[in-house]
Amino acid sequence: MIFLNGGSSSGKTGIARCLQALLRDPWLALSVDTFVDALPAALRDSEEGLDIAADGTIGVGAGFRELETAWMAGVAAMVHAGARVVLDDVFLGGADSQKRWQRALDGTDVLWVGVRCAPDVAAGRELARGDRVVGMAAAQAEPVHRGVAYDLEIDTARTESMECARRIAARLG
Repeated sequence: MIFLNGGSSSGKTGIARCLQALLRDPWLALSVDTFVDALPAALRDSEEGLDIAADGTIGVGAGFRELETAWMAGVAAMVHAGARVVLDDVFLGGADSQKRWQRALDGTDVLWVGVRCAPDVAAGRELARGDRVVGMAAAQAEPVHRGVAYDLEIDTARTESMECARRIAARLG
């Protein structure tokens, strides 16, 4: 499994797509966005679920955490069953988020990749995308990495997605 962690608009999805094109074996690309898109409407923009403030900060409630735990177990089951998975996520809780995933993925080989991007570059990408609350990218750029242990870190502000994917592929051996 390849696990990409970085803030919103840091380039994780582009790297995942490049990895799929670059790697010889087939890899599934999954994202925290896949999970969020699957949430029922009642858990979007609510204190019980995912609460996105006007400034881009995000809070998560008990309903979100309950379904997130099931999501993690499901992704882990796919990996345990032999699927190769590239997962991109945003560790809103920094090291605590990684610990939850480590528990779920216990017994699997995981390459932990930190996807860094300067806040101003991520903010520019956020504006260009037009599908995010303005401020989210800058707010997440640094906190998502606090206390997180990586096997490899890449900087998408200075390196294109395909080159990042090549560096990741090289670490797979």
